[in-house]
Amino acid sequence: MNAPFSPPPFPDTGNAVRSANAIREGVLAEVRKAVVGQDEPLELMLCGLVAGGHILLEGVPGVAKTLMAKALSRSVGADFKRIQFTPDLMPADILGTSVFDLKSQAFVLARGPIFTDLLLADEINRAPAKTQSALLEAMQERAVSLEGRNLQLSPMFTVFATQNPVESEGTYPLPEAQLDRFLLKIDVGYPAPEEEDAILESVHRGFDSGDLARAGVNAAVTKDDLLQTRAALNTVNVEPPVLGYIRKLVAATRGSPNIRLGAGPRAGVHLLLASKALAALRGRDFVTPDDVRFLVGPVLRHRLLLSPDAELDGATSADVLREVVQGVEVPR
Repeated sequence: MNAPFSPPPFPDTGNAVRSANAIREGVLAEVRKAVVGQDEPLELMLCGLVAGGHILLEGVPGVAKTLMAKALSRSVGADFKRIQFTPDLMPADILGTSVFDLKSQAFVLARGPIFTDLLLADEINRAPAKTQSALLEAMQERAVSLEGRNLQLSPMFTVFATQNPVESEGTYPLPEAQLDRFLLKIDVGYPAPEEEDAILESVHRGFDSGDLARAGVNAAVTKDDLLQTRAALNTVNVEPPVLGYIRKLVAATRGSPNIRLGAGPRAGVHLLLASKALAALRGRDFVTPDDVRFLVGPVLRHRLLLSPDAELDGATSADVLREVVQGVEVPR
């Protein structure tokens, strides 16, 4: 099992954490030029990006999932590509394929959109499992096996995937192996009334979500800045009781009678890395139990399969996980 990308140790703990906190403020300030509200989803997206993991965004249509991904990629100076997942999408449409070049009279490799820094997999559950599986190697190893060659992806490669919780016609469930590769699953809800008023006012004044340059969204950091911020995770301290707390939370999902399939070891690794990223972004060089509890839902919810009895009772993964968390003692 491979953990998300982690560069060599950063030299100065204090400077590294201050840099992470400054990046958080700068990036979120740029993104908020285009996105109104959604403060918690945006912080979680940045947390996942710093931790080197992939993000699954779930929400009804029109709540700015795509806009958040586009604005975030622009604010960190990253290359961005989007794939609209459809039932007829093929793996070659994602990875690429060899095409015959008439000039050279030879086959050349035409690389697909997966060769980018940030990839938006829009409505990912509208493609069948065969197509979704094209992302598995890329998400785990940041590499693609194509035409007999192993091609490395960008060290910053991150998948932002969206799916709609309401529509069911024409959708396919994501395989458990793919769900487990997402560091976080973020629920994107409706804006508050005052935020919706602000959205209407901005559109009335000419805001166009398709033209982020006109909205003034610029790069607050470079890709190198972000990779150095990832390196800062190696300097964030996690005390043994907090490490034990993470292990106990993950293990408790395997012992609940309401859960048929609990979280595996990769979930614990992801919860640890996300907690370290959150602490660094908030200006601390140590992880607290509150960091872990804040992230336990986004990290673990999508990895659980409920028991038939729990499903018949109408329980959700969030409900069951909340009970599990309450049953694990919080370290002091």
